[in-house]
Amino acid sequence: MNISILGSTGSIGTQTLDCVRDHPDCFSVSAITGNKNITLLEKQAREFNPKLVCVADEAAASDLKVRLCDTGIRVLGGKESIIEAAAFEQADTTMVSVVGMAGIEPTLAAIKSRKRVALANKETLVAAGNIVKEFEKEYGNCIIPVDSEHSAIFQSMQGMADEREIKKILLTASGGTFYGKKRNDLVNIKPSDALHNPNWDMGAKVTIDSSTLVNKGLEMIEAKWLFDVEMDKIEVLVHRQSVLHSAVQFTDNAVIAQLGAPDMRVPIQYALTYPNRMSIPGNELDLFSYHSLTFEKPDTDTFYALNLAKRAGEEGGTLATVFNAADEAAVELFLKEKISYLEITEAIEYAMGEHKTVQNPTLSDIYNADKEARECVFKKFSE
Repeated sequence: MNISILGSTGSIGTQTLDCVRDHPDCFSVSAITGNKNITLLEKQAREFNPKLVCVADEAAASDLKVRLCDTGIRVLGGKESIIEAAAFEQADTTMVSVVGMAGIEPTLAAIKSRKRVALANKETLVAAGNIVKEFEKEYGNCIIPVDSEHSAIFQSMQGMADEREIKKILLTASGGTFYGKKRNDLVNIKPSDALHNPNWDMGAKVTIDSSTLVNKGLEMIEAKWLFDVEMDKIEVLVHRQSVLHSAVQFTDNAVIAQLGAPDMRVPIQYALTYPNRMSIPGNELDLFSYHSLTFEKPDTDTFYALNLAKRAGEEGGTLATVFNAADEAAVELFLKEKISYLEITEAIEYAMGEHKTVQNPTLSDIYNADKEARECVFKKFSE
């Protein structure tokens, strides 16, 4: 299998390359992309010898081109080059692990080129789910989810005849750093307090989103599009041990779940090898080490971002784009200590209230909604 890895220097990208190292006879790397970390890109290029390396930052691309001039590897720069890598003709599979709205157009290009798309970018489906589904309808279903929860749901659905057999999707959440806290406990929270997750090692943005449960809200919207279910069929369960990664309840009330140790290599590799499985060294789940697995309803009074996400997913259109964009702007302000922790969710609610939803949006509508939501939050909350 030949893989194009968009975002090869990030967490998902580097772990995808770990899978390639573990199975060099099965995987090869056709293209890799990054933004500015050309030191790591150069190292990866020399190790895996892709045909193409693309860098979104054009100045960094020029530097990398000089560094790799002795290799024969083609180096391109600019945002359009990422789209070229997504549709690279020598790749069978495109791993989309770029961050943010930048993942939308490369994902669409990969679908149009009939690649298998291993999707590790939430914003693509949250903001542009209607467009992605239209592309899949025209060019063929090809998206395999990489998020641990969505991969667990996908794995639990194997053998299912069609979506009508789904009674409920059970989406698990760790509960984040502030599990059990009430609003009064969160008044004086600082970024240093929030930048910790009990089970997963993630970047700053995702860690904050996990603590507010915004991340789980985004995953609810993502699940709606991935699995063609209505929002009222998606239920969030707080599962502190992060052993059961998510489950599906079927119409006969059978519940099928996927369990495993916290290890992103499992969903990454499964997205590449589906429907087959291959070995992964280490980190085997030892169920004897767990005395119990617990499940609770989330506290949506304290962490009401889940309610906002459900509303955005139910209304559809550009409102989900606003939910995501307002959160990104608010988290940026919080990390700079310009707003309080509780104001993150308040900012999302405010931006959603100010927005006039566009149904069946075009890409232009989506980008405009994203821009307006960010401006709305910055203007209101950084004055």
